[in-house]
Amino acid sequence: MAKSLTLQKITFWLKKYSLVEYLAGLWFSRKFDKSGILALTERRPWPQVINKGGTLTAGNCQFYSGVRLEIGANARLQIGNGTYLNRNALIVCENRVTLGKNCKIAWDVVIMDTDLHPVNSKPIINKPVTIEDEVWVGCRSIILKGVTIGRGAVIAAGAVVTKDIPPYTMWGGAPARYITDVEDR
Repeated sequence: MAKSLTLQKITFWLKKYSLVEYLAGLWFSRKFDKSGILALTERRPWPQVINKGGTLTAGNCQFYSGVRLEIGANARLQIGNGTYLNRNALIVCENRVTLGKNCKIAWDVVIMDTDLHPVNSKPIINKPVTIEDEVWVGCRSIILKGVTIGRGAVIAAGAVVTKDIPPYTMWGGAPARYITDVEDR
């Protein structure tokens, strides 16, 4: 029974993407410390990884063109199984950014765990970002440092998330405000 289930999973993944997408993903995976099966869709411009000494891990994931992952020294970026990052998504990780399983990150989303520069002569502050399983982040949203987004939450397009989001809720606006509960539990 277990062999049959594993064979079904492998067959599903092989049918989901083209051979070219898998080969491109294999090439891209060399920039990861550990990864499952990666697929690159619409490879031009190629996704980029700028790693200054941190750790980058991912499960079976899909990356679209223009994705950019920036990992600072001693930082940790972890992307869960089944998650995809759509066109031009940007993740800046100077401390820790964790994306859960089966997350949908739309195009032009920015996720940052840092200010990147000092503000008013104060030191740079880095705080981890955690996006739990099955979260959907709408296009052109911005997720800022220190935020945890609960399981199954939906972030509306263009939202600026500055505080924690409870599970199975929808938030939108700038700054993001509660809209409604998400019924799919």
